[in-house]
Amino acid sequence: MSSDLWIGRSGRKPLIVAHRGGAALAAENTVEALRAAEGAGADAIETDIRVTKDGAFVCMHDDDLRRLCGDARSVSAVDLATLRQLLPSTMTLHEALAASGPLGVLLDIKLNDPVPLALIIDEVARANAIERTMLGLRSFDLIACARSVRPDIAILAFVEDPDSAAQARDAGADWFRLWQGAASPERAAIVRDAGLRLAVMVGQPRSIPLPEYPPFPVGLIDREGLEQVHRIEPDAILLDDARLAMDILRRN
Repeated sequence: MSSDLWIGRSGRKPLIVAHRGGAALAAENTVEALRAAEGAGADAIETDIRVTKDGAFVCMHDDDLRRLCGDARSVSAVDLATLRQLLPSTMTLHEALAASGPLGVLLDIKLNDPVPLALIIDEVARANAIERTMLGLRSFDLIACARSVRPDIAILAFVEDPDSAAQARDAGADWFRLWQGAASPERAAIVRDAGLRLAVMVGQPRSIPLPEYPPFPVGLIDREGLEQVHRIEPDAILLDDARLAMDILRRN
């Protein structure tokens, strides 16, 4: 897989990105999910990156372990060995990069410190995965930092303001994320006018449902909603079930 995946010459639009590794197909953020997503036809997988007490980069969405195993501790408060006792299928960044080949990889960096960000980029480089990796970053400062560390890596702005595409571009982003509920044709046009590629994340952006957003948790969508997203012609769609997206692509 070459960098053409993320710079838009992959030949298929939109790219299908399996959220949390393909959470509808196997346990989220696991090697099994990644392999199932590849089998379902995904172009890329998205996984979340946090750091353990002993400095291991692991693929965990939540900042604590309550939802996954009923433990109140944060990911950063336990070491990797303990985490694997609690959750044997815990996947490290190294394992995700190895298991995802040849798929593209979107890393949702759940950290706000430039020091671990630089270490994550180093690990991606050591795995010879720069060309198929995109960093999902949540602040303009981190976007600028990553761009200075590695000018050739793709960057997706995971910022809160849906109208900040120009700021994301100026910081160094290549892509911009819109939530499904904010992904209007007008906003899509603004993202494109800023020279960025558009990724749409389906479902709710919050654990407490917002009435103006679709009635599904993050990563989930029905066929009608997916058809609506497809009509605004995003460059990528992030969702749990790649099979649903592939079905929509076949019918369009």
